[in-house]
Amino acid sequence: MARVTLTQYLIGQQHAGRINSDLRLLIEVVARAVKAIGVNVSKGALAGILGDAGSDNVQGEAQKKLDVIANEILLQANEWGGHLAAMASEEVEEVHQIPFDYPRGGYLLLFDPLDGSSNIDVNISVGTIFSVLQNPTDGADPSENSFLQPGRDQVAAGYALYGPSTMLVLTLGRGVHGFTLDREMGSFVYTHPFMTVPDDTHEFAINTSNERHWEPPVQRYVRELQQGKTGPRGRDFNMRWVASMVADVHRILTRGGIFMYPMDEKCRDKGGKLRLMYEANPMAMIIEQAGGKATTGRERLLDVQPTKLHQRVPVILGSANEVERVSRYHDES
Repeated sequence: MARVTLTQYLIGQQHAGRINSDLRLLIEVVARAVKAIGVNVSKGALAGILGDAGSDNVQGEAQKKLDVIANEILLQANEWGGHLAAMASEEVEEVHQIPFDYPRGGYLLLFDPLDGSSNIDVNISVGTIFSVLQNPTDGADPSENSFLQPGRDQVAAGYALYGPSTMLVLTLGRGVHGFTLDREMGSFVYTHPFMTVPDDTHEFAINTSNERHWEPPVQRYVRELQQGKTGPRGRDFNMRWVASMVADVHRILTRGGIFMYPMDEKCRDKGGKLRLMYEANPMAMIIEQAGGKATTGRERLLDVQPTKLHQRVPVILGSANEVERVSRYHDES
């Protein structure tokens, strides 16, 4: 049986009237950029690209060399295709306008070019996260306000995982689909149709070193999981924590679980830890399209109205029954 490539899959979606040619081109260009980032990630010390870049991003976080490289790859790849009106990146404070001498399209692209980059130097999986919105500004240069749309308005979302194999996981609003890079052929192959998150789980992902800073509902929930068979849940749970959102969410997408970066006292003044527009929203769309749920603890993530480009939020997502339980504990509190 012939293998279906990402390009063939997207063309099929276009022929079915589910996407237009510009969105197809956008996803294909992002996929090509992902392949280029994956090559750089795989070289590591051989290419002299490990370590700090000697600069900070807009978040005030120290940039890794690969943060800068991945950001430039995505910006340059997507500038000239004519499918975008503007871009926004975790690594850049302002909206990145399409150069005036290039054609413009009707979409906005947001991305975290290298999620989990603190893991690079120790050779642990990292990823890229992206979100696609319609440009509401007709003809004029998009501003920051053009991007401030709730997550439910996303046209598409996805992530790339640079692990033992490179994967591209994508939703166009009709389920979640996974593609694995065939390195010899240079093509993403359709390997994981209609990925789903089991409703129940025995795994959770959270940084327990922050336990003393969590709010009481999260402390209660995690304490119950840790008590296992002898506690109120009556069964054992395993903790998994990679410190790369892409890797943790991918595990949940393939075998269930719950991922939490909740509100705590260390990040309360910032609104949370993870960025809403290019981390939380695309991951929430993917998880919901796969049958899971995503919340801040107090409201559905995809309903949060953004107020700024680099806004932060608490994130709790994964298997539906576990996310509902954490939300209920917040309500009771």
